Amino acid sequence: MNIRMALLTSAAAFAAASSPVFAADAIVAAEPEPVEYVRVCDAYGSGYFYIPGTETCLKINGYIRFQVDGGPDEKGTSDWNAFTRAQVQFTAKSDTEYGPLTGVIVFRNNGDNSSTSTILDSAYIDIAGLRAGLFYSWWDDDLSGEPDVLSSFETLHNSIRYQYENGDFYAGISVDELEDGYFKTGENPNNVGVAFGVGGKAGVVSYQVIGGYDTDNEEGAVRGMLFADIGPGTLGLAAIYASGPNSYYSQSEWTVAGEYAIKATDKWTITPMAQYFGNYVPDLDTFHGDSFDGLGDAWKVGITVDYQIVDNLYAKATVDYTDPDDADEVTKGFFRLQRAF
Repeated sequence: MNIRMALLTSAAAFAAASSPVFAADAIVAAEPEPVEYVRVCDAYGSGYFYIPGTETCLKINGYIRFQVDGGPDEKGTSDWNAFTRAQVQFTAKSDTEYGPLTGVIVFRNNGDNSSTSTILDSAYIDIAGLRAGLFYSWWDDDLSGEPDVLSSFETLHNSIRYQYENGDFYAGISVDELEDGYFKTGENPNNVGVAFGVGGKAGVVSYQVIGGYDTDNEEGAVRGMLFADIGPGTLGLAAIYASGPNSYYSQSEWTVAGEYAIKATDKWTITPMAQYFGNYVPDLDTFHGDSFDGLGDAWKVGITVDYQIVDNLYAKATVDYTDPDDADEVTKGFFRLQRAF
């Protein structure tokens, strides 16, 4: 009798468990929404990724810089000043029937103690060789060392430029708004310039020839620059002639400069340089003359040392000495630490 009761009880319990439950609605887990993970874009080089949901590739890079400058009256009456800079760049690229469509935005913040200032350092559109926006001109290029003076005033302009490129050769022309350049007494620095650039590479030699004409001052300047791999380093040479004071070059009527960047080791680069100026302007901030007539000459020597501490971390130190005929001699320099990403 006990065995029969046990079997009946087990059967009843199984039946009860198998019966549907109507006392409450069943709990149904929601289906997870699909997630689009970031995809690497290798069409334009390393560092690019697809913006989710688009066919546009984006790259984010920049650097953090700590620098100490030294020189006469570097900041107020002090002979030294330290500052920190943070810069970030966004580069977007996508394919079109005219070739890659590029957009670049660069933000820079300079922190000097409690005072900081964020600026739009560059912002431009580039497609099929045509570039329009805020960007640095060819005059911003210079020798690899720090002490040389191969441009004057501001090299960042709102411009429109066309540049043709074919392998190791390029040529272009630009129209520049010159808001922060040279101006004569009684006038304002708000005029237009036209510049050209030609450059390329042939074997171990690379070269660049550029020029700019300041329409308001009706003066211009021409610059040539050449680099050649010789021995354990790279020889750099440059020369400039200016027809008169203008927004592209006003430091002197003419100048020649040379350097030799010695690759001492994989981490160390040592670059001595020298430059001579004919009819030198000691102070560009106060100079508003119509010509370079009557000015004396000047010469400068300097040295720059670069050291790569680890990948993406660099140290740089430079010092230079300038001896002008019409002003006091000056010694200045800086030390820099920079982390790139």
